[in-house]
Amino acid sequence: MLAKLLVRYLKPSGWLLLGVLLFQAASAVASLYLPSLNADIIDNGLTKGDTEYIWRTGLFMLTVSLGQITASIIATYFAARAAMKLGRDIRDDIFERVSGYSEREVTDFGAGSLITRNTNDVQQVQMLAMMSATFLVTAPLLAVGGIILAIEQSASLAWIIAVAVPVLLVVAGLIIARMVPLFRSWQYKLDGVNRVMREQLTGIRVIRAFVREPIEEERFRAANTEIMVVGRKVGSLFVLLFPAVMLILNVTVIGVIWFGGIKVDAGEVQIGTLFAFMQYVMIILSGVMMASFMTLMIPRAAVSAERISEVLGTRSTLVPPTDGVTEFPTPGSVEFEDVTFTYPGAEHPILSGISFTAAPGETVAVVGSTGAGKTTLVSLIPRLFDVTDGVVAVGGVDVRQADLDALWRTIGIVPQRPFLFSGTIASNLRFGREDATDAELWHALEIAQASDFVSQMDGGLDAPISQGGTNVSGGQRQRLAIARAIVHAPRVLVFDDSFSALDLTTDARLRQALWRELPDVTKIVVAQRVSTITEADRIVVLDDGGIVGLGTHEQLLETSQTYREIVQSQLGAEAAR
Repeated sequence: MLAKLLVRYLKPSGWLLLGVLLFQAASAVASLYLPSLNADIIDNGLTKGDTEYIWRTGLFMLTVSLGQITASIIATYFAARAAMKLGRDIRDDIFERVSGYSEREVTDFGAGSLITRNTNDVQQVQMLAMMSATFLVTAPLLAVGGIILAIEQSASLAWIIAVAVPVLLVVAGLIIARMVPLFRSWQYKLDGVNRVMREQLTGIRVIRAFVREPIEEERFRAANTEIMVVGRKVGSLFVLLFPAVMLILNVTVIGVIWFGGIKVDAGEVQIGTLFAFMQYVMIILSGVMMASFMTLMIPRAAVSAERISEVLGTRSTLVPPTDGVTEFPTPGSVEFEDVTFTYPGAEHPILSGISFTAAPGETVAVVGSTGAGKTTLVSLIPRLFDVTDGVVAVGGVDVRQADLDALWRTIGIVPQRPFLFSGTIASNLRFGREDATDAELWHALEIAQASDFVSQMDGGLDAPISQGGTNVSGGQRQRLAIARAIVHAPRVLVFDDSFSALDLTTDARLRQALWRELPDVTKIVVAQRVSTITEADRIVVLDDGGIVGLGTHEQLLETSQTYREIVQSQLGAEAAR
């Protein structure tokens, strides 16, 4: 999985990687060439007292060293560019894929996990790509080239390398093998920390209202402790790895000096050759250490690549049609034909046998007790979910056959929890239609009863809005969300309990403005307050996922016991007669 991910996203950076390989190879060759030049200076220059030879060879060594530094800098620059492009492209693809997810996929993964996968997991793969590009050629060249040149310098001391390298590989391999499951656990524990943190930030008002701060602190402490325990184990292995490697390296150097000194004393090896052999041993073990470090990063990156591939490989259950319909025969109409919907994994359908029609320009209200399925019903109109059975048609076209962009252009939604994006009031209103003029924005604000407070804000339309709209009140946020839907200029407006934060006077003025200014727009209104829907052309009464009443306010008072109970609970027995 990791290899496929790297090949797929590094392929466009092929010329950068070629440059990395060439310059890293040049740097490695220069590194291998320097010890033999050093041996020549010691054996031929110092022993013979040839100062000219020392200066000439020394200047050549300096030139080679500068070339090595230059090649390393260029290779690292190219590697960094390739890795950063890889990270950018993976994040783009994850964001694009998640943007097309339905509510089902987002719920399955969890918002916290999706954020972690698009940040921390991508970073792990990105770091591996950079290190691979940096060490992929250097490590084997230094290790293999160093062994060949070390044997060429002194074959009689080669047995030291034959012992040191396998010991180093075994020690590193054992430690790395223990890290693999820990890295996997680490990523999932990180998901847990992000999830708890996100829930606490999102639900901070609820937490404070129920004085849950100590309990939530303990919950976060537990998640934090779990990741700390895993991190401590990983850190312990890291701490064990590098001293073990250094121990093997230093013991090897001592062995070279000890046994090499005996051979120098016996006249079998020259001093310069011994120094060169020792440098080659250092180069060989450095190459092995680089390879070990790479191997250390692979398990963690492999876990991250797996998690990234899960996101990229999961397709939305809302599959767009191949040749989606873009023209709607009856713009503004909404029709439910014997619709049934069951959430994945649920034993019983949340909606069953739903049938009603909203003609263009009509207002259809949906009421019912909590959990009756009102929000689920209106979510089927823009195809946020696909029906389990039956047909939902908008503009005379089955939403499953309609082009999604064309469908969404004809529908404006004001969700139950209005959300504003960081920016300005104007940027939020133009979210659905960027070419909207300032006059159109003010007109939408007037309809939504928001022009008064917007005009009093510093900057007016350019007044700043913080993330989530936290710098405005709940009622102001709802009215801005309604204005945003109006600016979108849809043929169908869906209000999912969007008037709940408004006082009765503002609610009445807003409804009158909507009916007066947008007479041709079909309005689907989910409401809790009966006063909001008494003038609707048709009222759908839901109970336990089914329609138990359908008609006008007056008709339902006569025919629907459930509706009469709702009216009586809110307006009193007199209004229910």
